[in-house]
Amino acid sequence: MILLTGGRGAVAIQLLALLHADGHAVRVGSGRPAELPLPAGVSAVACDLKDPNTFPAALAGVTSVFLYAEAASINEFVAAATEAGVEHIVLLSSSSVLGPAANPIAKAHLDAELGLADAPMTVSVLRPGAFAGNARSWAWAIKADRPINLPYPNAYTDPIHEIDVAAAAYALLTTPEQRGEQHTLTGPETLTFTEQIDLVAEITGRTIVVDKVTPEAWKQQMADYMPAAYADGLLDYWRLSDGIPTEITDTVATLTGRPPRTFASWLEENAAEFTS
Repeated sequence: MILLTGGRGAVAIQLLALLHADGHAVRVGSGRPAELPLPAGVSAVACDLKDPNTFPAALAGVTSVFLYAEAASINEFVAAATEAGVEHIVLLSSSSVLGPAANPIAKAHLDAELGLADAPMTVSVLRPGAFAGNARSWAWAIKADRPINLPYPNAYTDPIHEIDVAAAAYALLTTPEQRGEQHTLTGPETLTFTEQIDLVAEITGRTIVVDKVTPEAWKQQMADYMPAAYADGLLDYWRLSDGIPTEITDTVATLTGRPPRTFASWLEENAAEFTS
């Protein structure tokens, strides 16, 4: 039995589809399991990664876990997984851990990694960079014909399709060859935000204006949508990536046997989100 935590997350949803299609026994955990739309034969279970009381029932009979990075109760999760006889954990971390440790985004993921460092079961770590789906944050402005405000329009990212992250997790969960390692995942190309928005405009046929704003103005604009520490972490990451291309890896191809999908392909699949 494989337990997927974070059942409403984009990667978990794609991973569930892959595992279910190939007939693997899957259980999906969430803080609100009743809200999960699941295929027939897949059960939902309460698994709040901040509430250790939910761990024993979620882990009963489980041999492998796909784990979102939440460090709040990571020691308790390891203890419960050990008690349940879990043999393998695939942790969804972030490539931010390879940057400055003081960055709050990096620290949150690194704390989860460190919490698994001495775990008795095999631990595999996936470290994706920027998800292609982050482009959804521009959709409202595009549909409203308003400018997209960016503090660092020439910052580079490495947009990776969520399906490719899920496919990498699938490979680790179902084949033993590369378990127990850290894997940095990227898309096939590094693009500035300006280049990504140009692709959105090309594929959707929309006219999109980008306004460069100060980091302080952007943080104030986002105050109602994200914690200040998280906004600071993003600003620090973008500042360090301003004008500096991201290093691209071949990890997706190595794990899955196929090259990663392009950002343009993600846009073509999701174009309606920017136009309807």
